Amino acid sequence: MIVSWRAVIIGAVIAIVLAIIFGMVSLIYGPMIAVLIAGIVVGYMVDTDIATGAVHGAIAGLVGGIIALILGLLIGSSFGLAGSVIGAALIIAWIIDIIVGAIGGIIGSAVTGRRV
Repeated sequence: MIVSWRAVIIGAVIAIVLAIIFGMVSLIYGPMIAVLIAGIVVGYMVDTDIATGAVHGAIAGLVGGIIALILGLLIGSSFGLAGSVIGAALIIAWIIDIIVGAIGGIIGSAVTGRRV
């Protein structure tokens, strides 16, 4: 399997932009919905099967999650919150982003009608 970095980068950018927008509405569910939508887009863009869509969605969630993790640490530390507490919570959120991105990739690949 060859990773389509174009699709992954587009998905990561979508995840970051939508996480900022949706995060203004809901700090808990907004970023997860953003990663799910980005995973769906990435899964749809990849021209192979459902498993590859899941892998690409997970990679997009990983890349977008790392950038969101760094932004979260910067924003959280500017409010005087303990970096270790925020870091632990954001790492858990990052793992959830990877899983949600994979689910989105599965949905995006399934929408195109490709099979396993």
